[in-house]
Formats: sequence, structure tokens, C-alpha cells
Amino acid sequence: MSLRFLGAAECVTGSCTLISFGAVRLLVDCGMFQGSRTLKALNHEPFPFVPADIDAVVLTHAHIDHSGLLPRLVREGFKGTIYATAATRELCAVMLADAADLQATDVENLNRRNERRGLPVVTPIYGPADIAPTLRLFDTAKLRETVPVAPGVTAVFWPAGHLLGAASVELMFETGSDPVRILFSGDLGAPGQALLPVPDGPSPCQHVVLESTYGDRERPTLTLEQRRSLLADELRLARAAGGPLLLPVFAIGRAQELLLDLIAVMDAQPDLAGEVFLDSPLAIEATEVFLKRGWNPDSQSNPYLPLRHPERIRFLLRPHESDGLERLRGWHVILAGSGMCDGGRIRRHLKRLLWRPETTLLITGYQAVGTLGRILLEGHDRVRIQGEDIRVRATIRSMEAYSGHADATALVRWLLDRAPGGSIFLNHGEPDGLKGLSHRLQRAGVEAGRILTPELDQTYVIVGPTVASAAETASRLAPGMASQQDWHNRRAAFLGVLNETLQSLDDETRTRLLAELTRQVRSARDRVPPP
Repeated sequence: MSLRFLGAAECVTGSCTLISFGAVRLLVDCGMFQGSRTLKALNHEPFPFVPADIDAVVLTHAHIDHSGLLPRLVREGFKGTIYATAATRELCAVMLADAADLQATDVENLNRRNERRGLPVVTPIYGPADIAPTLRLFDTAKLRETVPVAPGVTAVFWPAGHLLGAASVELMFETGSDPVRILFSGDLGAPGQALLPVPDGPSPCQHVVLESTYGDRERPTLTLEQRRSLLADELRLARAAGGPLLLPVFAIGRAQELLLDLIAVMDAQPDLAGEVFLDSPLAIEATEVFLKRGWNPDSQSNPYLPLRHPERIRFLLRPHESDGLERLRGWHVILAGSGMCDGGRIRRHLKRLLWRPETTLLITGYQAVGTLGRILLEGHDRVRIQGEDIRVRATIRSMEAYSGHADATALVRWLLDRAPGGSIFLNHGEPDGLKGLSHRLQRAGVEAGRILTPELDQTYVIVGPTVASAAETASRLAPGMASQQDWHNRRAAFLGVLNETLQSLDDETRTRLLAELTRQVRSARDRVPPP
């Protein structure tokens, strides 16, 4: 049998692993790439497999970087079963529909710009009509129960604590007297959180595919009260600045968590109270799923119930309601997607507010390389949004207390608790996270030879307890490209610097600079061989 890592390899998006077991073909996740344009272009390229040949998909959770290409998979011929928890299925129903609508809107806007520039038009990856056929293929699995997923293959879903319905999945392959077992961690949540169950899994196990998002970082363990105290400090600073607080949020999970804490903080400290707007149709719809499916067996309660009729929160479903926020001044809070600032309504708010010094932007989640959120966190004073250069005068702050991912210490502890006897594949991490987690595992007693870090499209052959890298397979990206800014990012940064520089020069110096740049560009173009 073999494993081929088709996403979340040297990056944190596009999660997808192809398992070949005799005649059986399985996918674990089928996610969308996010980040640089080079990385996102992979969403449009042909799958590196034939969709009709896939027997089943095992889905760890609903986030778009794990589920986002399922409708395309179905449209291109997949007719098998998608196995997931009930909450994951219900969240996918709203998330995939929203993704289809956003693509239609984004492509329409992009094509309008492309036509003005004389560039070719593009088509969406999939559309609203592809969602219902995809949802019909779901079959729900209960936690800790064995589910047959293909001939000779069973799965057991375990609570991952990352998101409502999120699971780690152990697959067992019948190979005779000694079956092969592979545990996929999925995305693991932090231990000790108030809203979701504690991450768990089988012990002992054999081979493990382990996420590494925060493999190089430790975070302090906070009680719910301590976290809300930190949020209150951020609200106080933002209010003192005299303008709005912008919160880019992941619509499923992070939005609901922040809303609960905002309600609690403002109730306890009326001096921080203000209008709070949830400007995300997806988050609004997803909240209904949390109200229905949010029962936490650890706490024997549904902690999301305060979101049923929150007096302090205004839900903005329609575009004109979102447009009305432009008239607001002074202290208010806006939560909008997407969490990495790469799409959704948050980009419109950033475009109109980033240049105002009284604005505060608070980042509360992981920002992948090449995303607008990461660029802002890195301190760039100019960014490009929807083709326009925007000066950054707002205060940019970050807060890791809301991360949905386990930190390095928790990842190591979770793995050691699983007592793996085979190889550990580190995925879903950027280079620093992968290296950091590898070093920590070795310090914890895991032999270096058992720790593998797959590259994009790399294949491994598994024979019982033995794992070996297969013959080299051509990768869709050059080595390292998945984890760094691409030329589109660098061009946007260069154009911002160029415009600012030109405006500061006198006419004679400006003319000389433009002439020299034009000469160099033409010289480079002339050296390019004809197609």
C-alpha cells in the first residue's frame, strides 16, 4: 500500500492524502489551497488522480482547507461515499454552499477587471449546483465506532477538539494476519478548552500522520476567565484609539467563540460595551448548527446556547446591511470572514478602514504564508486589495489565545499518549513548524529515523511496520514554493514601494528612474525564449 501527500505538505492548506491499497483508492480530506496565488492555482489544475477511481473519502472536519474541493471531486466523476461526523456534514452543507457563492462573486469581479485589462476570463472551480450532489454522498459516522469504508478497510473516528465535529481518524487495512493501521490526527485542538471535547485517540497505534501547524511554538495555558481578560485588554486599547475594532474570523468555530467572549466581557464591563456586528452570512448560518450540535460530552452542556438570541450582536446577512457599516464612526466591533483576510467581506472593510489611524485590526488565528493577514502581521505599510494600493495606518495586533490548534507541547503529548510503534509523518505545517516539531519529538525520545516530513506530491510505500519513500514523483510546485511568498506577493509589495517612491521624487529623478526600470524590464523580456 502507499500514501501520497497531495496537500498540506510544507504548507497548512489543501489537506489531501491519497491511499492506494490493492485496488482500493481512498482520500483522507480533499481541501482547498489558500495563500499565495501560486498555491491557490493548484485548486484549478487537474487532480493528480482520476476522481472516478476514488472509492471513498474520509473527512476529518469541515474547514475549507480540508473539505473545499469535494464538490469539484464529485463534479468530475467521484461517486463513492464521504465519511464524516454528523456535525461535519451539517457544517459542510453551509460552508460549501457559501464557498460556491463566493467563487461566483469573486470570479465575476475578477473577470470584469480582466476584460478591462485584456486578460482571459476564468471560471469558478465549482458552482452552487454542485453542492447538493456532494451532500448526498455523505454518510455519517459516530465517534469511537468502527465503520467499514472500503473492502478490507475500516475507520474509527476520535474527537480532535479542533472544531465542532472534528475528528482524528484511524484507518485499519486488512493485510492478512497483521493489519496495517494509520492514524490521521486531522487538526488537533488545544487541551483544556471550554467549548469542545478533549482530543483523544487510540493507544497504542502504528503509523501516525500528525499536523504541525504550531510545531515550533508554545502558548500559555489559559483559563476561560484569563482569556476573556486578555480580550478585554484588547477592547480597551481599541476603544481608546477612537475607531472600530476589526476581527477577521474563521466563520466556523472562531466566530462563535469570539461572540461568546464578547458578550461575556461587555456584560461584565459595561464601559467596553458597543455595537457588535457579525458580518458573515456563513458564520450566521453555521451558528445554527452549533446551537443544534454543540453538546459537549465532557462538560455535559451546550456552551453555544447564549448565541440563540444575543441582544448585543447584530447579524448582517444581506449585502446592503454590510454596506451600511460605512456610515459608522467611533467605537464598534466588526467580525467578518475570511479569517486570513483572503476573501469575504473583511476585505471590503480593510479597504475602507486600514488607512485610518483610529482603526484597530486584531488577528486571532493562524495566517498562512502569502495571505493578506500574514502580510499585515509582518508589518507592511502598504498592501494591495482588489487592485488598489492601501496605506496601512491602522494598529495591527494579534492574539493567539483563540487558536484552534494545539501548540507544540500539546502535539508532542498527544502523540506520546498514542504510543505509536511505526513512522510519524509530519504534515499541515510550514517549514519552521515542521522542523520545530521534529526536534521536540526527538527530544521526547522518538527516533529521528521514524520521523518523516513529506514534500508536496511525495509517495511512501508501507509494508507492515516498514515505510520507504517511493521513486521520485514529479511535484506540481518547485521545492519550497508552497511555503513562501510568490512573485504575485512580491510584485504587489514592489508596486507599493515604487508608487510611494515616485511620489517623493522630483520630475527629473522620477523620469530617470522610470527610464532605467523600463530598460531593465525590456531587457529581461527580450531574453525570454519564444514559446
